[in-house]
Parts: sequence; structure tokens; C-alpha cells
Amino acid sequence: MTSSNQNARELLGLDKVNQVDYVGITVASPEAIRSWSKGEVKNPETINYRTFKPEKGGLFCERIFGPVKDWECSCGKYKRIKHRGVVCDRCGVEVTLARVRRERMGHIELAVPTCHIWFFKCMPSRIGLALDMTARHLERVIYYEDYLVIDPGSTPLKQNQLLSEHECREAKETYGAEAFVAKMGAEAVREALCKVDLLKQVDELQEAMTQTKSKQIRKKLTKRIKLLQGLGSSKSRPEWMILTVLPVIPPDLRPLVPLEGGRFATSDLNDLYRRVINRNNRLKNLLSLKTPEVIIRNEKRMLQEAVDALFDNGRHGRAVTGAGNRALKSLSDMLKGKSGRFRQNLLGKRVDYSGRSVIVIGPELKLNQCGLPKKMALVLFDPFIIRRLKELGYVHTVRSAKKMIERQT
Repeated sequence: MTSSNQNARELLGLDKVNQVDYVGITVASPEAIRSWSKGEVKNPETINYRTFKPEKGGLFCERIFGPVKDWECSCGKYKRIKHRGVVCDRCGVEVTLARVRRERMGHIELAVPTCHIWFFKCMPSRIGLALDMTARHLERVIYYEDYLVIDPGSTPLKQNQLLSEHECREAKETYGAEAFVAKMGAEAVREALCKVDLLKQVDELQEAMTQTKSKQIRKKLTKRIKLLQGLGSSKSRPEWMILTVLPVIPPDLRPLVPLEGGRFATSDLNDLYRRVINRNNRLKNLLSLKTPEVIIRNEKRMLQEAVDALFDNGRHGRAVTGAGNRALKSLSDMLKGKSGRFRQNLLGKRVDYSGRSVIVIGPELKLNQCGLPKKMALVLFDPFIIRRLKELGYVHTVRSAKKMIERQT
């Protein structure tokens, strides 16, 4: 390898390999979601259309997510780098770099627990496996069609049994309203999941495995054991699959871009978050006013549907549409597929055929190396070069680093 190549590799830090044994993905607890957050988002608004500044407590709030301009608070009292880290006593915005708006998260405190559609609608349903219920029965409970028996008490009812509206009324008349506990919605599912003892359940399922010879039953028991052991080994609780706190991703990952004529182009996620906040605030108001149960139940179902659309639009019921009857892109749509975050941005880059024709071998190169034109190397290793330029202090922003790279090409 030539000395110039070696110097370039050292400069970019390409030989410094971070040794990672594995990447763990676990279910987030409500406390973990709150610890990620810098503040609660209560206002469904994005920006003020007169001043073009983010609304306080809204989806782009500077107090929660950080300043829009580098080293400048919202009201302009503190400007420049000398006030670094100061929290303005007038507007409450920290004086720091605007790029923190790509990292800082917020959260929404949900009025009632809501089910995470990824754990409920996947095949097989993870919540269904934990409670030994079918996805169809779960759906009837989550969307306020049937009651779920949480505590049968001294009645002949069984735990996790489904009761229709009529059956529940009859049971209360027969055994008394206080004799058993039956509820609807994700709240009922959460209470049932809270009662799951992971170690005890695994022991019981393994015992049942030894007593059956049916392949179908053994297959189902194996899936349940695998799920419960996975939750136990990752120190996760089954009830975390039901959301009580909803994370709000950083605003720069769901941008609002000004266009000509005073109009704005916005990410679909902002519309989906706005629906959740509006319905959540309305439900909180109705609960405080002691509204009739029928209205409350309908509002709870609507909140569940809004959260479903945010995570995976169109997975349950009709998809939420925007202008031109186009289905809004949810979090799932932004992650999955060829144009999703993983395959498009993280896993690799596309190279055209002109690139393939100029990659060469050489006597000074190792078997796992090849020669590459400088111009193409600058394009392919763009993120490494930008990071290194910032580390060395030649530039302070990504934009200025890109301009420097363009001048070199």
C-alpha cells in the first residue's frame, strides 16, 4: 500500500474498527421513554404562520427539541457561542447547536393505555402469545367490542375470558357488580399482562410440553415459551407492549420545509402526531368532565386508531389519507422496503456502471483491497470525511464540509 493511501486511511480513521459483539433490541419501558424525552408535547401545532417560529409546547417546540439557529435562544436574548449551555430565563431555550434537533426527543402522556400495533397485528401476535389468546379475540377487546375478565373472583368465570356487552350485564346481575373485574380496551389487556409471572408461566408451559404428544400443541407451546423466555432474559415486562407514554421523534427527522408563496411542505408524521395529540387532549377533557361512558369509549377507540395509524397506517381499518386521497406515510413505511431508512441510508450505496469500470487492482494492494479514483472515494466515503473534517476543526457544519469536498472534486 502506498504512503498516500495509508495517510488517507489514517486521516479518515478507516483503520479504527469499533468492535461490537452484538446489538440488542428490547421493548422500551415507560420510564425509558420518559428518560429519552426532553419534555412533553401537549400542543398539536407546529409553527406560527405569522412569525414562522415554532409554537411553545408543540411538535417543533424549541424548549423541548433545541434552538432553530446555532447559539441563539428563541427570543434573541442570548446570542453567540460565549453563552453556550445557558438556558434562557425568558423563553426557556438552551443556547446550543441547532443540530440537537436531530437527536432530542419528546413524549406524549396518553390519557389511557393504547396497544402497540406491531406487537398485536404481527404474525403470530406477541400479546396473544403472552395471554394465550387469538388475535381476533384481542382485536375485539382492544377496539371496545368485548369485555375481558381480568379477575374472576369467586365466580365460575375464567381469567382472560371474553364477555359481550349483554353477557357482562347478565353476569353483574347474577354475581354482583363487585364479584368480578372485567374491562375493555388496551387498559384491560395491560392489566392482564401485568399479572403474567414469566418464570412461573415458563415452568407450567414446559410441564405441559412433556404431557402432550400433539405436534400442533407442542409448536404453539414452543412459541409461547420462546417469547416469555426472551422477555425474561432481556429484563422486559409483557405490559410494556401496551403504551402509556408515546415517544415523539426529533423534528429534523420529520421536517417542515417552507416553499414559495408562503406555503409549507411537511412530513406526513406531523399530521399523524397531530391527530394523536388532538384526540388525546380531547379525551383528557372529557374524562375530567365525567362524560357518559358511551362517548368516552368512542373517544378511547379513536385514540387507539390514531396511534395505530402513526405506527403502521392502513394495517388496521382504512388508511388515514392526506391531500389527493394519498395514504400518509407512517413510521413503518419510513423504515421498511427498498426506500426505507435501513436499506436506503444505512446498509449500502448504489454504484453506477462507470464506477465498476475504474476500480482496479495493483501489486501493492492486499487481496481484500482495490484501487479507487479520488473523486469516487470522496463520494463513497462522504460521511467519514465530513466527520473527520469536523473532528480536526476545519469546519463546524455539515454544509460547509460538503462545500469543501465539492471544491476538491
